[in-house]
Amino acid sequence: MGMSKLDTLIDNKLVQNIFVWFILFIILIGGIQSENRIQTALYAILFLLPTIYITNYFVLPYFQKRKTIFFILFILSGTLFTLFPVYVISKAINQPLDVKMFLNLFGFILLAMIFGMTIRIARDSFKRRQEVKEAELKLLKGQLNPHFLFNTLNNLYGLSVVKSDKLPNLMLKLSDLLRYSLYETRESFVSLQKEMSYLENYISLEKLRLEEQADISFSISGILNDKKLAPMLLIVFVENAFKHLAPTEGEKSTVNIDIHISETELVFKCENSFDIHSDKGENLEKGKSGIGLVNVKKRLDLIYPEAHSLKIGKTNGVFSVDLKLSI
Repeated sequence: MGMSKLDTLIDNKLVQNIFVWFILFIILIGGIQSENRIQTALYAILFLLPTIYITNYFVLPYFQKRKTIFFILFILSGTLFTLFPVYVISKAINQPLDVKMFLNLFGFILLAMIFGMTIRIARDSFKRRQEVKEAELKLLKGQLNPHFLFNTLNNLYGLSVVKSDKLPNLMLKLSDLLRYSLYETRESFVSLQKEMSYLENYISLEKLRLEEQADISFSISGILNDKKLAPMLLIVFVENAFKHLAPTEGEKSTVNIDIHISETELVFKCENSFDIHSDKGENLEKGKSGIGLVNVKKRLDLIYPEAHSLKIGKTNGVFSVDLKLSI
């Protein structure tokens, strides 16, 4: 219990910030050669607080988006943050602006800004890695829903009773499905070809289960060679489609899945019919097992930040997913 409270305390952002500023305060006290060094260090901290936080929250975000604007804002911010204290000091001692004082303080301000941004980048990077691991753990826990396996095994048993010629091929598909799910998905990125084969095997087994109940189409086009994808991203949408599948106005249920791969982009479209009068229609985005669409959205944000577009909608008894992904 004590360890858990300690971990919670260490992960607290406020505690982390207080600790960093305390360490910086100690360093300043040791480096300032003055009788009032504690008071001077305190003034320095009070001045650096807004400087670093403004830089981190308003300047640093441009580093990933537009580096030219970032460097312009970085230098401009450093200049403004330097001019203010130099102006105040000059007024206090009734002397004109000192160029040497400005340059010395300017260098110190820039170093402080770099220090603050480095801490922020390191912390965000660590947090992102932890969130990716957490999302991957949920992925592993939710792989291959037990209900799907039970239904598939029951159908395979039925085929074995009538000695169907379909049985050997479907057994191989189930074997490949299990092998991929258990062993191939341990890497951060997998072969796009293997991911597509996994989807194809899964859909083949669902076709067996829903042979008389649904019209299911699955198409892949484009170039798959030498391309990689985060494992089991698309299967969540496909599972969700079959989970909530239902006929529309007395017609057969439908599932349409289309995947197109270009040189730089993967376009995934998935549609399934659902009963608009059923309670399931209100819960389509919850997915199944422990994964759900919430987790796949989180994985997309973590693994493909600013490199994907996801649109989910419900119209006239059809649930649709449209995902564009830079690969």
